[in-house]
This record gives sequence, C-alpha cells and structure tokens, in this order.
Amino acid sequence: MTTGGRTPRRPGGNPFDDVPLPSFPMPDPADAVLPDPKVPYPRRVCPACEQLVGQPRGDRPGVDEGFCPRDRTPFSYVPNLAKGSRIERYEVLGCLAYGGLGWIYLARDLHLAEGTAERWVVLKGLINSHDQAAVAAAARELRFLISVDHPNIVQINDFVEHTDQRTGVVAGYIVMEYLPGRTLFEVLQRSRDDNGDRTPLPVRVVLRYADELLAALGYLHHRGLVYCDLKPHNAMQVEQRVKLIDLGAAILADSDNDAYGTVGFMSPEVENGTDRPTAHSDLYTLGRSMAVLSFPFAEFSTTHVHDLPDDLPFDGAYESFGRLLRRAAHPDPAHRFATAEEMREQVLGVLAEVRAYELDESRGTVSTLFTRERKVFGTGAGVVSVDKVPSVTWTEVPVSLPSPLVDPADPAAGFLATLGAIAPDRLVETLLGAAERTPELLLRLVDAHIVAGDVTTARTLLDEFSTALPGDWRTDWYLGVAAFAAEEPVVAVTHFEAVYGALPGELAPKLALAAALEWDGDTDRALDLYERVWNTDRSYVSAAFGLARTLTAFKHYNNAVEVLDQVPESSTHHLAAQVAAIRTKLADPGTVPEAVGRLDGLGLDAERLARLDIEVHGVALLALAGATSPPTDELVDEESRLRARLERSYRALAKLTADRDLRSRLVDRANEVRPKTLV
Repeated sequence: MTTGGRTPRRPGGNPFDDVPLPSFPMPDPADAVLPDPKVPYPRRVCPACEQLVGQPRGDRPGVDEGFCPRDRTPFSYVPNLAKGSRIERYEVLGCLAYGGLGWIYLARDLHLAEGTAERWVVLKGLINSHDQAAVAAAARELRFLISVDHPNIVQINDFVEHTDQRTGVVAGYIVMEYLPGRTLFEVLQRSRDDNGDRTPLPVRVVLRYADELLAALGYLHHRGLVYCDLKPHNAMQVEQRVKLIDLGAAILADSDNDAYGTVGFMSPEVENGTDRPTAHSDLYTLGRSMAVLSFPFAEFSTTHVHDLPDDLPFDGAYESFGRLLRRAAHPDPAHRFATAEEMREQVLGVLAEVRAYELDESRGTVSTLFTRERKVFGTGAGVVSVDKVPSVTWTEVPVSLPSPLVDPADPAAGFLATLGAIAPDRLVETLLGAAERTPELLLRLVDAHIVAGDVTTARTLLDEFSTALPGDWRTDWYLGVAAFAAEEPVVAVTHFEAVYGALPGELAPKLALAAALEWDGDTDRALDLYERVWNTDRSYVSAAFGLARTLTAFKHYNNAVEVLDQVPESSTHHLAAQVAAIRTKLADPGTVPEAVGRLDGLGLDAERLARLDIEVHGVALLALAGATSPPTDELVDEESRLRARLERSYRALAKLTADRDLRSRLVDRANEVRPKTLV
C-alpha cells in the first residue's frame, strides 16, 4: 500500500534519543588485524560457476590459489597486499576480514600520520580484479561515493588502484575511515540472556538500528544510489551510533553494472533477475536484517529465503513490530514501504508503542498521516441524564475516528483547506462544484457521504479513488469507516486489519480496529488494542473508555477504574471518566462503598448530582439489604444513613423539576425510602 506519494517526517523530537544501544569496549586497531589470514573452505567458491574450489582432498589441505577445474577461472585466497605494502599514500598493516569481494585491509594514511595522531583507514577491494573492464567501470562509478557525507555512513576518503607484481592484474580499492566498533552481526553473536545463552537483540534496539539505517538509506536514495547489500555484517555500531560500513556493492540507480547481494537478504526480484536493485529492494534487505536480529531465524537463507515464518514470536505489545517486519520484507515490492522516510515513520510509531509497554510511560505521538480523533466515542457510562444512555452508539464511531490528512501535493489541497466552515448538509454540494476531481477531493466526498448516511455513494466513489490510486491504504480505511456506518462490524474488521498491516506504527488504525472488534464481540483482542493505544498516547480518550469497558466485561473492575482515573483533568471528558469510574465500582459488590465515597466533590451540577446520588445510594442500599451477615447496630446505622441520603436526593431532584406529576412521584419515592422510625 502507498501513502499517496508523501514522505513526511514525524515532528516533536526523536523517541530513539534515549534508547541506549549495547555497550562494549572499543577495540585497538592493531588488535583487529588477523595474525594468520585464511579463508574458510566453505567460503571458497568459483566466481563463475559458484562451485567450491581449493578444497582439501583426503589428508591433503586445500590450495589457496589455482584454477577452477570446471571452467578454468583463476582463484586466489592469498591476500594481494602484504604487511608493509604501500599503495600511493597508504601503508598496509594487515588483513581485517575476508568479504564477498575479497580481502579487507587495515592501513595507515601516511600523509596525515607524520607528526600527528595516526589516522587509520580501511582498504576494500571492489570487484573481481581479473575483469579489467569491470574494474574501470567500477572506478568511474564509485568515485562518486567520495562525495557521500552522512553521519550514519562510513566516510569514503579515496579510490586507489594497485598492480599486483606477480600477475600484473590491476585491482581497485576504496579507502574508508576505520571504525572501532562491532558489526551488528557481531553484536548479535555476543548477545546473551541472564543464563548465558544466546538471545536475539531487544526489539527497541533493533528499532533504533533500523531508524539510523533508514536515515542512511534515505540519504543514498535521494542521491540516486542504491546500497544493494544491507545485512548485519555491513552495518556497525560505533559507540552509540550505527553506520553502514561497506559501500563496495553500492551502484547508481540507473547503472548497468552487476548488482551484488547476499542470499537470505537479497530481494526475490533482484535475485531472480526480473528487476534491478531499487529503493524497494534496499528496504527489503533492511527488513530481513531486522528479522535476523530480533528473533531466532536460522532458516533465513534456506527454508525461508524469501518469506518470514507464519508464527513470528511477536504478539501483544510487540504485534506491531511483527507487522512492520512483514511489510518491510514482503516478497512483492508493491506491498513494501515505498520510501525510507515512509518506513522510518512507522518505525518511530512502533518504537513509541514498545517504549510505552516496557517503561510504562506515555509520551504521546504526532501522526503525519492522521488527525486526532474528531470526537470521543463510547462515553455513555459517564453520562448522567433522565434517559438511560448506551455505553457506545456504534454508528457514531465513523464521525468520531481520526481522519486521514490531506496530501498537500494534491491540486485540490488548497480548496479543501477552506471548507472548515461549510455546514455538513451543504458540504457535498460544495465539493461537487469543485473545478477538478482529484484523489483528495474524492476522499472528502466519501467522508461527506458517510456522514450524511449515504454509504452506497461513498463506496462508489471509493471505487473511483482506488482506480486513480491503486493500492493506497486510504481505500481500506474508508471502506472500514463505511462498514461501520452500514452496521457491518465484520467487514470493518477486515478493512481496518489491512490498514494496520500497512501502517503498523499508527494509532488510528488500532483504535478503529479495536472498536470494530468490540462491536463484533472479540472483547479480548479489542482490550489489547485499546490498551496499546491508551498506554502510548493519553490524548486518545476513546481508547480509555474502550479499555475500561472491555476490562469491566472481564470483571477486572479495579483495573478499569485505574484507567478511567488516568484521563487527565485537562480533558473535557475527565468528569465523565470519574462518573464512569463510580459506576464501575457499583458493578463490583465489594467496592460499592468506594463508589459512595467518590460522590463528594465530583463537580456535577445540582440535577445530575442528585440523579447520580440516587443511583449510587440505591445500589448501596440494595447491597446492604442483600447482605447475609446478621444485623448489627453498625449495619442498622449504615442503612439509616443511606436512606436519609436517598431521601434528600429525591427531594432535591423534586425541587429542580417543573413537571408536577414527576415532582409528586419523586416526593412519594422520598417518603418510601426515608429512614424507618417507630413513630
């Protein structure tokens, strides 16, 4: 699903700023050099036929150099650069590792080392050096990387070429800053639980890694570059920052050069050759990397090379993270995030949800895709009136939910911004008179028809919108809203589930889905979603009332009252929440006296206070009458006190009514309930 072409950035600060990354000592560069650089036999593969070469036979060790016996392609696993070698201004100190494109070397920049602190750099081979045409092409393209400058990307300082004295082969190397840290693969390998067993990284850490890597990918994509080979081995944590460390496989988006990647991380369309690497395929590699880091995923390069297991170990507070993984690593590019910025928005939203659960704090969120909820729904338990008010009027939910924000790039955006003062009964006519029928105008028409109760026309307009913007998540959003208006909760659940899958970091789809599930009778799941919305952002008061209702349905009365007490005094619904809390306590026989105690100081007007007073003390009197314990002087006194309070409230309410018949009935009721006397 798409976001209508927008690439917004969530305002209000970054919730990752105080999410600590794993700490570890920074290694000394000299200690990082391999004392005896060898390539493991399983990694010795012919670059042409991709079969193993140089393997041991019987008791004889394998060979480090030679020719593939199948196609005579030369191979060498001996470092081309010996310790002490000089390539232009760089002196080689030794090998750091062996990558997919050859040895990686630690070197010293001689121009900057004399008389100052030493400056360490890394030399990395670009491609198969035996293909001289490819070396030249890569040199032209990768010199562009020297201009790359981003805090989450290793700095490329130079590009140099070196002629092997033995073979005459010219090899190209990029020169990068040396980073003293650990790759994310190494961080994962060292991750242990309290028992010393290997364990995946915490979700909040993986989300922070993703946030910083998305910043890097977005930067590259805007400069016309595709990274191609993102995996935990190619990203490094340096102190409290994450950096892409290997740009050797990066290419220009319109390049014809060969694309490199790693099985298990490479997108299916790139691996099977049906498409060139794109931003979509880069985001796929990040999704796969997040999966490998966050749960035991040994089959990522075998059984599940292009999909995720059906049973991801993420539910409850971490359900949104699992949905984030599924969209990021979807086999079909059309179902992935469109841009790094779009995915980063959802990463930030999921992180806010995870933090709220782990730290028991609500910081609030600011969505760049949705308004706040237009009205608070489901507050019936907090209403005191003559007639009994239902807890939820489900058909009011469509006009209460948040609504998608208008895409400012739409030609009709300016016109739509002027319609705030138009009365609802004239809105449809005004919209139909617009000069241009744009996607955003269609959506506003859809909303106007739903508000007017014309669901059939709204659905017809959504067909037109989905034809104009196929795959846009707003189609499912408004189909869900329309289903609510048509009293079809099962249909609403289906569409809001789809929006949740597309936007796992947004709270609006979770609130809408919770309401649809509650209406459909799935109270358990509705409770979970209401709880996550409320715990993440206390401005969604509908979620507080929904959570209290669902907790009450499971007879978790104290928890329901605790939630209602969290509605802030600054909210216009604080008083309603306090009334709902009193009624929740009335539902639990053991807390009826507490309900009575909450009445004083409530701040209701005289009429509503009298009505609620009658309701509360009436329940208290019935509870006392139903007590099985023998009567005592204390119980007799309590009954007399309750009756006296009820009598006063009935008489107070009688004085407030202008209806003579009602006043007479209220006085009669006061006489009936007044304390019993012997006179």
